[in-house]
Amino acid sequence: MKNLGFLKKLKKKEKLKLTEPSEEVKQAYLKKSSSYLESAKLLLKNKKFEEAISLAYYSMYYSLLALLFKVGIKSENHTASILLLKELFGLDNSKILNAKKERIDKQYYIDFKIVESNVMTLIKVAEEFNAEIFDFSEKLSFTELEKIRNKFKKMI
Repeated sequence: MKNLGFLKKLKKKEKLKLTEPSEEVKQAYLKKSSSYLESAKLLLKNKKFEEAISLAYYSMYYSLLALLFKVGIKSENHTASILLLKELFGLDNSKILNAKKERIDKQYYIDFKIVESNVMTLIKVAEEFNAEIFDFSEKLSFTELEKIRNKFKKMI
């Protein structure tokens, strides 16, 4: 994996570490994810497109953090979390990568035009992503969870 050095640096800075799996923290992040997605829909309805994009992304990110805490991984870095989705869990991370790019573009730059249909699409993608992550998380057996933890230990 080409990003191994990046992950090891984060581990050294304690921004990425193995911790105890926590159903409580997982549920808290799922609750945040759901709340952010609902807020994104309200913002869309009120023509606040830029803000809706940010919250749709964060809804996805919180679902990802819920999955990480289910297996006992604490990550304080968006890029690392997204990398782990692919490298540890073998899941496609293109949806959340795209949402992150959209959020950054719309949050930090001014030379763009946001179209309502694009926001609607991103919210739909967030709903699908969150459902996929939730489903994957619920189906993880104890044995698979342990394999993922061991893979993480070896990785960093």
